[in-house]
Amino acid sequence: MSDTYTKLTQVFESQFHHMPSDKFFSPGRINLIGEHTDYNGGHVFPASITLGTYGVAALRSDRDVKIYSTNFPEQGVITFDIDNEDKLPHASWGNFVKGVLQALRGYGNQFENGFELVIEGNIPNGSGLSSSSSLELLIGVVAQKLYQLKIPRLQLVASGQRAENDFVGVNTGIMDQFAIGFGEKDRAIYLDTNTMIYEMVPIHLGDYVVVIMNTNKRRELADSKYNERVRETQEAVYQLQKYVPIQYLGELDSDTFDKYAGNLSSETLRKRARHAVYENERTKVAVKALKNDDLEALGELMNASHQSLKDDYEVTGIELDTLAETAQQVDGVLGARMTGAGFGGCAIALVHRDAVAQLKETVGRQYESVVGYAPSFYVANIGNGAHWAGEVAGEA
Repeated sequence: MSDTYTKLTQVFESQFHHMPSDKFFSPGRINLIGEHTDYNGGHVFPASITLGTYGVAALRSDRDVKIYSTNFPEQGVITFDIDNEDKLPHASWGNFVKGVLQALRGYGNQFENGFELVIEGNIPNGSGLSSSSSLELLIGVVAQKLYQLKIPRLQLVASGQRAENDFVGVNTGIMDQFAIGFGEKDRAIYLDTNTMIYEMVPIHLGDYVVVIMNTNKRRELADSKYNERVRETQEAVYQLQKYVPIQYLGELDSDTFDKYAGNLSSETLRKRARHAVYENERTKVAVKALKNDDLEALGELMNASHQSLKDDYEVTGIELDTLAETAQQVDGVLGARMTGAGFGGCAIALVHRDAVAQLKETVGRQYESVVGYAPSFYVANIGNGAHWAGEVAGEA
């Protein structure tokens, strides 16, 4: 990790001709189960991982913000006035920075100076491991430290979500930002997205590990059918409100949903709503299974989750289905499912550590024969949430 900060410090010096003052880290996340439930007021079960976004930064004496990413060197240094709230052109990554600053201002925070920031991420872009939320929470902790903001963590989380919803234009729920903001080493977050009540649940997997399987297919949320799914489930709520007093699908249990599902105006709406309701119930049961060290039950629920995301929510596709369904047949794998928004990105498998090599070989071979190129694999280590990582002195 220190090698990354050394590199970023050297890049910072070459771009801005002085040393940065502080270093920061913000993770990506996986979601063990509870997919597309967060904007439906349901439960989710994510964890922050040790892949993420690194940054070094320093305050400026004027009001300019100057940012540089080693992942996008062709964009060079992006510069804007800290008071300027206009969008940057060409879907620039700088819009995530501007969006978070704008959201923080909306909470009454004020910025007297600009800053300089150099970042590098090792989350594959478009992988479904939430590189965008990782960046948003990095900007949040940078602003918190540089401007000495006395604000609660939930405000940073909400500012990240507001940046994505209101500035970038993707109607995400709050799960990704919450997981990255509140993450803890070796714990997953059982979050009720309707009430924001959450519980940190220790991850005791024994001889099992979570392996991330990357389709290596880019997924752009804003260009995908993500917002369409949000609209479809909102329409289902609107139609069901004639029969039950709900604001979100997450307020329904499966029996109540089944009683009124026939009143929905189309089979598509029934399928979308059924996934949201049943996935919420699966998540509740999965947390109990993990607490009881019943990993077999957890694996079965992961498999059922993927099937629902494929059949009812229709967000998987040939790449994710090939990864998850092939992994499910490997000896030593208890369960596998897509994680994240879908339409590409990643799947995860709960696998015995002795079977990891077999998983990679079997799934890799089948995926390449079906899709035409290779997937990537990483063992997911559960790490801490977004944080200030110390002063830079002595890094370079």
